[in-house]
Amino acid sequence: MRIVIAEDLFLLRDGLVRLVEAYGHSVVAAVGTGPATLEALLSTRPDVAIVDVRLPPTLSDEGLQAALAARREVPGLPVLILSQHVQQLYARELLADGHGGVGYQLKDRVLDADQFMDAVSRVAEGGTALDPAVVAKLLGRPRRADPLATLTERERSVLALMAEGLSNSAIAGRLFLSEGAISKYTTTIFAKLGVAADDDTNRRVRAVLTYLSAGAQHDQ
Repeated sequence: MRIVIAEDLFLLRDGLVRLVEAYGHSVVAAVGTGPATLEALLSTRPDVAIVDVRLPPTLSDEGLQAALAARREVPGLPVLILSQHVQQLYARELLADGHGGVGYQLKDRVLDADQFMDAVSRVAEGGTALDPAVVAKLLGRPRRADPLATLTERERSVLALMAEGLSNSAIAGRLFLSEGAISKYTTTIFAKLGVAADDDTNRRVRAVLTYLSAGAQHDQ
């Protein structure tokens, strides 16, 4: 994969570069400011970008805004956001365009290199890789007008794990159910959320985005 890394702390940026290259991928740009991030994303159009939320010059949300601006120019450009904290507004903005290829990981909850690079790969392939804490923060109490109101608690559990990027097999293991049972749940979920027949990856992403976007609106 061709990867852009945007992180203002030199040691962390250098560590990410070394990690990515150790897994056989190419870093096409490693930058440390918001403007440089946007320029790198648009000029290189990487397979995936790893972007810190807060970058100079103001250390507020320049990284996120650069990623959003790039995705407006290149719809679906895969972006994995790194953050110290769960910021509901940031996650909601990232999901708002309705495209896949998005991730939001908390820095202090990335436990090992394999876990992190697996998340990077899922985002590059057009999927989602959201930290469970981010999923939990986005989901409010369902209201009758929301698509979420039609889902059972078990279906919500399945879809929450789908948002983390887990496969049917992995979800089955997490919930102690058969893979066949999870397949039936996903089919029902797609129907309830109005996700039309398509290839399985696209349906999963669209179901997840519908789910999380609806959940995020509860706290507006």
